[in-house]
Amino acid sequence: MSDEPKPEIIIKPKVEALLFATDRPVAATKMAQIIGDTDARVVKKAVELLRKEYDEQARAFQIEEIAEGYQMLTRREFRECVTKLRRSAVESRLSQAALETLAIIAYRQPVLRARVEGIRGVQAGELMRGLMEKNLVKIIGRENVVGRPILYGTTRRFLEHFGLKSLKDLPKMEEVLPAPRQPAGPFNGAPRATQPPGTDSGAPPAPAAVEQSVLAGKDQK
Repeated sequence: MSDEPKPEIIIKPKVEALLFATDRPVAATKMAQIIGDTDARVVKKAVELLRKEYDEQARAFQIEEIAEGYQMLTRREFRECVTKLRRSAVESRLSQAALETLAIIAYRQPVLRARVEGIRGVQAGELMRGLMEKNLVKIIGRENVVGRPILYGTTRRFLEHFGLKSLKDLPKMEEVLPAPRQPAGPFNGAPRATQPPGTDSGAPPAPAAVEQSVLAGKDQK
């Protein structure tokens, strides 16, 4: 029997070094290309070995799978400490209006600018350009109607920014929307019909609620 260590054990320190050195998710295939003479399957095994070590040693960080890649992040229980440390150096935060616009696009995509403006009740062109400059929103196609208006959606950077593996990890709208209120007047004995979550006639999710939901426990190292 050969005493040669398994391939995943050999490349494990290199995988750890790559994940430690970046602030973006890195795909297993990309790490395999950088390391050389290995493949994504072995890289994934090395990641699992590292995860096991971090759990056994109760390390303050763990490797998470985000946006089809891997990233080293601090654990949720240390979120408050990390937030305090980063508060003075944190990148410029999105305004309330920008965050609300981003929430509408995230939940309604693919979505027209006119539909975003219809939901918010104000012009959204400047805000959407700003979100595109931050690489959080992108053009994803055109609607097949007269004039072929542009459709917008979120980017991979959006997933990375909010620590999401995919759009399926967004909190359900019913979890962030306020409960419907009963109508006032002589009809208050009968509940008012409400639109189901996700329809265009309802209000967008409360911006702060969306941000807190998707950011909870997702601080980077």
